[in-house]
Amino acid sequence: MNSTYYPRNRGGNAPARLIAAVLLVLAGLSFAGAGGDGIPLLYGVGGVLAILAVLTTLSLKMANQWDRAVVLRLGKLKAIRGPGLFMIVPFMDEVAAWLDQRIQTTEFNAEQALSKDTVPVDVDAVVFWQIHDPERAALEITDYRSAINRVAQTSLREMVGSSLLSSLLADRKLGDELLREEIGRKTAEWGVTAISVEIRDIGVPDALQDAMSREAQAQREAAARIHLGQAELQVAHKFVEAAEIYARCPTALQLRAMNIIYETTKERGATILIPSSMVDAMNPGAILGMAAAGQTAATPPAPTPAG
Repeated sequence: MNSTYYPRNRGGNAPARLIAAVLLVLAGLSFAGAGGDGIPLLYGVGGVLAILAVLTTLSLKMANQWDRAVVLRLGKLKAIRGPGLFMIVPFMDEVAAWLDQRIQTTEFNAEQALSKDTVPVDVDAVVFWQIHDPERAALEITDYRSAINRVAQTSLREMVGSSLLSSLLADRKLGDELLREEIGRKTAEWGVTAISVEIRDIGVPDALQDAMSREAQAQREAAARIHLGQAELQVAHKFVEAAEIYARCPTALQLRAMNIIYETTKERGATILIPSSMVDAMNPGAILGMAAAGQTAATPPAPTPAG
């Protein structure tokens, strides 16, 4: 078992040192009280206190709230201790490793990994994990930190190789969930839970970025042309409807022309020269007179009675 990747007793051993210091002070007082007379009892008390001070330092341990201590007795697992104070048997028990049960992070990446459509991409991600079974984390694997990094990197490359580049770029949440499930399935055997995975960046070659940009620009231009054609078609239909209405009622067309002239002079303050024939055509009185004359000419004269 390799315990070097975690500092030994990160919570410190202040209580043991304090008790040992008190015992050493009492032992010193006992030796001092013996003085030159050499009282055997005081020497014995002082020796016992000194031995207790050493044993206290070796046997009394303290684990922080988030720490778990792996205790071995003669090479076999004795117990998982912590948090708080606990004791071990000196020279028989050993704290082989200290495990941190807080949520931790591991950064990993996949450089120049080929996607399903053979596009080289660089993907950076981070996994949030936590030890849920200290016993298995201590006994089942030598260095679970390094193993988590390797498993995460391998799983990321597998996901990139089985996905299209467009899928990776469009749906990162799905990629995060797939990675979390794959990494969690592999690390569960070591007593480690993969809480979440987040893909931070997906890098593609510059040439591919330029091609994707030009493709997106062409798609937008094509969509704009389609929308413009649809708008022109709608305008043409409206013009046809208007022409049919004006053909049925020429007076409406003349009123529309008068309204256009009025709006133009109102907004711009310009002077518009209109031919007299157009003015006569837009004169409602003239129009009505011409219409009446036409009706009179079309009506045959009444017969004159014979005298």
